[in-house]
Amino acid sequence: MKIQIPELSLVVLIGASSSGKSTFAARHFKPTEVISSDFCRALVSNDENDLSATADAFEVLHFIVRKRLAAGRLTVVDATNLQPEARRPLITLARDQHCLPIALVFDLPVRLLKDRNRVRTDRRIPPPAIDRQADHLRRSHRSLAKEGFHAIYAWTAPEQVDAVTVERQRIWSDRRDDRGPFDIVGDVHGCYDELVALLGKLGYAVSGTSVVPPAGRRAIFIGDLVDRGPDTPGVLRLVMSMVHDGTALCLPGNHDVKLVRAMRGRRVQVTHGLEASLSQLAAETPEFKDEVARFLDGLVSHYVLDAGRLVVAHAGMTSEMQGRASKQVREFALFGETTGETDEFGLPVRFNWAEAYRGSALVVYGHTPVAEARWENNTINIDTGCVFGGRLTALRYPERELVSVPAAREHYHPARPLTTPAPQVSTAGTLLDIADVTGRRSIETRLLGRVTLREEQARAAVEVMSRFAVDPRWLIYLPPTMAPTETSSKPDLLEHPSEAFAYYASKGVSHLVCEEKHMGSRAVVVVCVDQTTAQRRFGSADGRTGICFTRTGRPFFTDAVMEAGVLDRVRMAADAAGLWQELDTDWLCLDCELMPWSAKAEELLKDQYAAVGTAARVALTDAAAALKVATGRGLPLEALKSHTRSRLQAVARYGEAYRRFVWPVHSVDDLRLAPFHLLASAGTVHVDRDHEWHMRMAERLATADATRGGGRGVVVPTTYRKVDVGSATDVAEAFRWWEDLTLGGAEGVVVKPLAFVARGPRGPLQPGLKSRGREYLRIIYGPEYTLSDNLERLRARGLARKRSLAMREFALGIEALERFVRGDPLYRVHECVLGVLALESEPVDPRL
Repeated sequence: MKIQIPELSLVVLIGASSSGKSTFAARHFKPTEVISSDFCRALVSNDENDLSATADAFEVLHFIVRKRLAAGRLTVVDATNLQPEARRPLITLARDQHCLPIALVFDLPVRLLKDRNRVRTDRRIPPPAIDRQADHLRRSHRSLAKEGFHAIYAWTAPEQVDAVTVERQRIWSDRRDDRGPFDIVGDVHGCYDELVALLGKLGYAVSGTSVVPPAGRRAIFIGDLVDRGPDTPGVLRLVMSMVHDGTALCLPGNHDVKLVRAMRGRRVQVTHGLEASLSQLAAETPEFKDEVARFLDGLVSHYVLDAGRLVVAHAGMTSEMQGRASKQVREFALFGETTGETDEFGLPVRFNWAEAYRGSALVVYGHTPVAEARWENNTINIDTGCVFGGRLTALRYPERELVSVPAAREHYHPARPLTTPAPQVSTAGTLLDIADVTGRRSIETRLLGRVTLREEQARAAVEVMSRFAVDPRWLIYLPPTMAPTETSSKPDLLEHPSEAFAYYASKGVSHLVCEEKHMGSRAVVVVCVDQTTAQRRFGSADGRTGICFTRTGRPFFTDAVMEAGVLDRVRMAADAAGLWQELDTDWLCLDCELMPWSAKAEELLKDQYAAVGTAARVALTDAAAALKVATGRGLPLEALKSHTRSRLQAVARYGEAYRRFVWPVHSVDDLRLAPFHLLASAGTVHVDRDHEWHMRMAERLATADATRGGGRGVVVPTTYRKVDVGSATDVAEAFRWWEDLTLGGAEGVVVKPLAFVARGPRGPLQPGLKSRGREYLRIIYGPEYTLSDNLERLRARGLARKRSLAMREFALGIEALERFVRGDPLYRVHECVLGVLALESEPVDPRL
């Protein structure tokens, strides 16, 4: 006897003691698939015969079963399961996890059970107990069918049990091996002419009911083939023929299911276009109508395709229902989920399941007509209301390209105008679910593979973001930290470009770019061409057309007028430079430095740097005066006097170092914005462009802004040099340039590979190494860091952790942008953004 067990099901073994349930389970199922009550009893009491532990044992058993079913694992429950109250929680578990419960009943003769019990060596039970169990089983037979089991297999003789073979059967919706490519067609609703036009536009050759698809492609119809439109029979003939020939798959819609019920004489309300289908089918032959009813009635609720990367369903499908089978799954696939209320048009108010969707599979659905195909998270609604005068739309997969044709006319007047969005109830409430960003996480990145975050790091990032961050819809990127060069071998320097050149040369990179490192505050600028773009692309509802935020995601400006002024300058510079047209974009994301340093760090300067400088100057001045008096009296304090004089000179240079980066800001014109990366624009993350391209884009913006400003611009260029490390001339000129910059008060330079992403023998290289000047480092390490003892101590600084941090943050930042640009759900973008912020909590010397 062959029995068929769905691959995802809960198999409940039912039978008295000694009926062979455990032996059967061991023969036909994996050891990990079988959960026995005896095993669970031993887990909680160390004795599988301890009946006092039975309640706890079944609590454990039910917990394990739930976890396995939630993970999509077939599970077998090995217990007597003789009474309805023992089976009821198992059936409930199966229903909760949208799995099919299967009953295997071992109804063997009582005499055989007693004979087996007598020779058992593990555990014997009293014979009267076997009689009671057999009696419970006889009474159970009458109720099993009503309890909710999907299938019941029963055996009354050991020979029958021995002859059983178990065949695992895929769930009907499981087509993971079918990888496409596909052309997924939205709700047709009897619009035959538009369907033929759309298939033609997709490359299908249609001749009557014969359809030749483009090589390798197949159509998928997401349901609602019928009702409202002018030619439901024509649509059905065409689709049924395509499915029969293997050139299409088809799913049922709620209108299709209702039509079947009407055709089979069930009581239904003849409304919402059903009257049109019944009228058109009245002229058809009985054979055709029978074929239609059988075809529609045999359609599967949804399909999981392409190794689980694609799910198609008429009204949608939540991640926990995908690839599962239950009445609830089918109902959701047909209708979605409603509140039970109706709107002002008399239509149901729906829960917005797509807003809370977190699945990895792309879900393509229809059911609720929209004016334009709507992406939300990793889902898309492609019902664009053809029958209501809209369009018939298809999604090419895996290309994610939309193809549509206009309706010939309005075939059916909609209850709700297409331009009026359907009322939906949020199931998420916010853009982010806390589960998306908490706990220990591993984030897959294209550049670096898996980046792991510890739970405490994630908690710290959530705390910062929830309290201080900008509107998260704008938060598409956070810049990485940057590691310094190795400690210089030059006796009076801590950093020098030669170590950066040597690092890249050792990794096989010979062409570099040295960029001036501005001393300001890191700023990410996202700017849109207009308010319409800001609202459409970033969900901005407050009138803003862009944003400027810090490297930790906080607003850069507290003054909205100041921020708007900076964004206007960037927007108009991009317009004057022709970047909107050249890049075919309506938004830009720039990585910049905004100056002066005091524009953002005024309080830091006052409380830390100025306070230190003033206190040191006053104290050392007094000390120097006292030592002068003391040496004048002949005391042997010349060495201390000289040392104090050196310290006082160091403090003076310390004040000069930070004051270079401070000036008053009264208006936008007092600011300087230096872009150095044009990170992304519509449809593109510009990591495929080398750094020279990015520098030229920055120069064009600066030139355009200066021209508009009469020679003085807010947007300023970043000076740079290209260097071939194999050229002694290039290297010498780069060193001289660095010396001139740093002696003139500049912070230093950043040395980068010419390519935006450079790879060495072991993977990606550092995206950039900073080489800071001697006087600037005085701000970082303190006024007296250049004194010989201090400098030697600093040479022992370790850079490994800082460099690891820089690489991981760089990979996460680029991953966030790439996910945003390709239209991934916002929570997947924020997974990477918060990853960058989480890594900032690592214990790394902040002076590096």
